[in-house]
Amino acid sequence: MDKQHVKIEVYGADVICASCVNAPSSKDTYEWLEAAITRKYPGQPFTIDYIDIEGPVAEGEQADIAEKVRNDEFFYPLVRIGGEVVGEGYIQLKPVFAELEKKGFVPPSE
Repeated sequence: MDKQHVKIEVYGADVICASCVNAPSSKDTYEWLEAAITRKYPGQPFTIDYIDIEGPVAEGEQADIAEKVRNDEFFYPLVRIGGEVVGEGYIQLKPVFAELEKKGFVPPSE
């Protein structure tokens, strides 16, 4: 199976979400996810973007999601993979990895 390039988006802000006490910051979550995905699925094609919900967001769908986060329809950080929300608030790796594997990612044999 050819591996498709997967787009991952992490929406967040500099201020930690009030409902997410003791959770890592949005930027920390973004960096942690990038490292974890690269380590678990080496050489598999993906991009990961950080979208600051408090800054200017030019793209249509990203602007809509950022607005929903600002309006408390979602907690942040919010993680989307290929347009699907896979986590919000306190992000866990298991659903992120499950969604990547649905998109063709395969961990190397141990």
